[in-house]
This record gives sequence, structure tokens and C-alpha cells, in this order.
Amino acid sequence: MYSWIQRNAKPDIVHCSKFMASHSSSISLSAPHRRDWILQVGAFLAVLPAMAQVTAAKGGAATLPAAQSLPDELAQALKNKQPLIVMVSLEGCVFCRQARQSHLSPMHRAGTVIVQMDMRNNQPVLDFAGKLTTHDELIRRWKVSITPTLLFFGPGGKEVAERMEGAYLPDFYGPYLEERIAQGRKAL
Repeated sequence: MYSWIQRNAKPDIVHCSKFMASHSSSISLSAPHRRDWILQVGAFLAVLPAMAQVTAAKGGAATLPAAQSLPDELAQALKNKQPLIVMVSLEGCVFCRQARQSHLSPMHRAGTVIVQMDMRNNQPVLDFAGKLTTHDELIRRWKVSITPTLLFFGPGGKEVAERMEGAYLPDFYGPYLEERIAQGRKAL
């Protein structure tokens, strides 16, 4: 399987100066210009972490409010003549982050009532019956095992639209979401 690797062979270490010298014909910069170019690239790379922090602070990291009281959050959604949308997420889930960033957070900022519940999270929440439980326990009761999953709730905490489970193709996520919301509104 690894026949191309010789036993006890040590990899060659190529230093930047050797690389630049051996590839100087492909880079048509004089030594002072190469040095300036390397300094500019280094300065840019040094600034990247700070740029990422500024982007996150300005809203680059899409978030949703955590569910705290489902009866109150449902009442707020019904007041707007919409189903309550609950996103079941998992920390580190790439598809959850994509759904939040591309679709759910912009809808939430526009006034749609959307809350997030996290698997494996013991954060307290009031269920639709007004009983105190945790995010993880309620998610288990709902038999949700895939993230992201969107649930659409209407009066009495009843699901009023088909669940959206898992990752859809990015081009179709929005239309499926709009379809489920319309389905939920009709059931109200």
C-alpha cells in the first residue's frame, strides 16, 4: 500500500530561500522586489485573524435565539399569523451553519419567529405544556435525530407542516422552506 515510501526515508525539507532560488526563473522579480512582495504577503496574512474577528462581530456569524419558553414563542408567532419555526441544531454542524446563515437568520431579522434548540444541550426550556425540560430531552421526545431539522408548530404545539430534515441542495433550500411556511400558515 505504501510501497512508494521507502523505509526510514526522511523527507527533504525545502526552505523558502532554496525554493525562491530554484524558481526564480518563473518569478520575474528582482531580489529587492521579491523581498517587498514577501513582506506584503506576510503583512496580509498577519492581518487575516483580526479581519475574521471584525467580520464575526459585525454579524458575520449567523445566530438564532435559543428557545426558552415555547408557549411564549408560539404566541408571538401566531400573533404574526405564522407558525413557530424551531431549528434543531448541533454544535459544529456545517449544514446547520449554512441554513442559519443563508436562510434562517435573514428571515429572523425580518420578523419571522424562529428559535433554535441544540442537541446534547442541557439548557432549560419550557415545553408547550409549560413544563420545564431541556433542549436535548425535548428533541428526543420529538424523535429528531438529524441536523439541521426544522419543525413548524401551530396552535397547541401541534406540527402544522412537514419537517425539513437534513441538508437540501443550497439552490432548493429556500423554496422548500417557503413551501413549508405556506403549508403551516394554511393550517393555522
